[in-house]
Amino acid sequence: QVRLVESGGGLVQAGGSLGLTCAASGDIGTIYDMGWYRQAPGKQRELVAAVVQGGKTNSADSVKGRFAISRDDAKATVSLQMNNLKAEDTAVYYCYLRGESMRSYTSWGQGTQVTVSS
Repeated sequence: QVRLVESGGGLVQAGGSLGLTCAASGDIGTIYDMGWYRQAPGKQRELVAAVVQGGKTNSADSVKGRFAISRDDAKATVSLQMNNLKAEDTAVYYCYLRGESMRSYTSWGQGTQVTVSS
């Protein structure tokens, strides 16, 4: 069982910055992908950014140049620095980890709310 705990969400004004951190614990094994999705009210969950197997970073076009993701496999953490936030970034942000320990798995965090006021 792998548990993910997110921290760092909150309320910020447009143009401001927030940082999110996700820490994994449990029988993690090998980390393949680790990153963030988000879901706004009435919308589908979408990829924000992830560091995938091989070290490549994938991110949504809407956040490129504003958000930066970093991953520390030794600590089993992933962080998302969000700058120049916009009202449309308002959503619940979910951390995820795709890995393998005896068998492959994908685990999700409980989500953290990010609200950007315009």
